[in-house]
Amino acid sequence: MLGIDRTAAKYTFTAAVVLLLLCLVYAMRVTLFIFILALLFAYLLSPLVNLLDRFLPGRTRTAALALAYIIFVAVTVLVGFEIGSRVVQQATQLVNYLPGMIAGLEKPSHNLPTNIDVMKEEVLDKVRQAVSTGAGELIASLPQAGMKALTAVSYLVYVAVIPILAFFFLKDARTMREHALDLVPGGPRRELLDDVMADVHLLLAHYMRALVVLSLATFTAYSIAFSILRVPFGVLLAALAGMLEFIPMIGPLVAVLTIVLVAGVSGINVLVILIFLAAYRLFQDYILSPHLMGRGVEVHPLLVLFGVFAGAEIAGVAGTFLSVPVLALVRILYLRIRKVRLAANPHPGRVTL
Repeated sequence: MLGIDRTAAKYTFTAAVVLLLLCLVYAMRVTLFIFILALLFAYLLSPLVNLLDRFLPGRTRTAALALAYIIFVAVTVLVGFEIGSRVVQQATQLVNYLPGMIAGLEKPSHNLPTNIDVMKEEVLDKVRQAVSTGAGELIASLPQAGMKALTAVSYLVYVAVIPILAFFFLKDARTMREHALDLVPGGPRRELLDDVMADVHLLLAHYMRALVVLSLATFTAYSIAFSILRVPFGVLLAALAGMLEFIPMIGPLVAVLTIVLVAGVSGINVLVILIFLAAYRLFQDYILSPHLMGRGVEVHPLLVLFGVFAGAEIAGVAGTFLSVPVLALVRILYLRIRKVRLAANPHPGRVTL
């Protein structure tokens, strides 16, 4: 009769449970992403809620939450109307301006060598062919595009679901934390879980507030600079750069390339634009961003790039957006577990007799 190794069976069962959990996470990836967005939105509103909760009477946070939501919606509508209308107007102007822009580029320039003009004509021919091919493929795929559009519209329901979920996160955060701690008996493991949850709380709070401030700072600085330099479609480009700040590393690079391209074909001095962009990126990446992020989000740039590309392959835009906080979370877990092990064995390399 064959015997069963209990240790091997235990490890096999553990591996099977882990694989099953990973499969469940992948199957529920859309729902999990919505809950993560709601949690991040809750961290975004938590400073305002905490401030209002100090001044409003009552034992519950419901009044502070309701007032915070009213203020947020009012500010969003006001800013969206003032800036969004100009962004839409400039986007329409850019679309109408593109044919004339391409026609201007087709004209040979007497200030450039002949080889540059020939190369420019070849590039424009490639662009026209790509546009013609893309238009044909677009017409052929209109039915499938219509179905995808209906699917995208169905996702708009989550725009209303996310604030509702964030409301419950803000209202019952302390209770959820206590229930999570109650799952672990008292002792070193409970203390470790408490410390990890505290570190994750600070991480998400710093990360979300820093992203919003960096996005607003980028939009403000770019808008003022583009207005002074008289860059066409300045508000549109500034809004694009501000939104792309939410995508680590790749987003700002795409914004810079887009701005330089539009400025170049519009006849603006590209060198001045590049000097401003380089100076602002140095200020933001080495002064403003480290100050806002704090010590909880210290991730090496190479690791950030790896996380961005790996996240894009796994989950697209959502993966790139979540790559930095996930890497920072893994770093927190590693440091906490390492600290506990060092405390238990302060001299791992010393042999005691």
